[in-house]
Amino acid sequence: MTIKVLLADDQALLRSAFRILVDSEPDMEVVGEASDGAEAVAVARAKGADVVLMDIRMPGTDGLAATRMISEDPQLAGVRVVMLTTFEVDEYVVESLRAGASGFLGKGAEPEELLAAIRIAAGGEALLSPAATKGLIARFLAQGGGAQTPGECDEARLSALTVREREVLVQVAGGLSNDEIAERLAVSPLTVKTHVNRTMAKLGARDRAQLVVISYETGLVRPRA
Repeated sequence: MTIKVLLADDQALLRSAFRILVDSEPDMEVVGEASDGAEAVAVARAKGADVVLMDIRMPGTDGLAATRMISEDPQLAGVRVVMLTTFEVDEYVVESLRAGASGFLGKGAEPEELLAAIRIAAGGEALLSPAATKGLIARFLAQGGGAQTPGECDEARLSALTVREREVLVQVAGGLSNDEIAERLAVSPLTVKTHVNRTMAKLGARDRAQLVVISYETGLVRPRA
């Protein structure tokens, strides 16, 4: 199946470079381009994009607002957003994950990393750069963006989870893959996948990226210095 990719960036030269790279892959094709967030949302809806490479900073409607619009639109429920940032550590990245982005990638990433990010996001199985994303979320939540002590954990939000689902959620927040979690908890990868899917459904999370954010926001996992 061909992955339909939408390029959203206000720099035409960068979009052209991304287009050449993506279109060179047999399992991908660029179905549209946008120079601002509002246009990205409209094109994603019109072209049926699977993955949007979204620049955070754009004139008019920025990438953060556009990501939120996509995640809140039932017609775009299957669209995954990968945020592109010039700086590896960017406060807006955390906000974009909260808004519904599947992950982030630096604009200086190698071509292979960009292509892998698109495939991972399209598959919906794993968080992009789990360790880096986890560390970024922890850093900003430690500055006041989320619960800081176990006593502040939002039990109402987590009450629907079973003990095993909480255990799996903690491991997801640690950036572990399903195979790694399975080995650590002595269960099968399929069982882990089932727990992850049920946890996402109960918490209303689109993907693993949002599970990481929820883990920190509720205080289930505490940021480290």
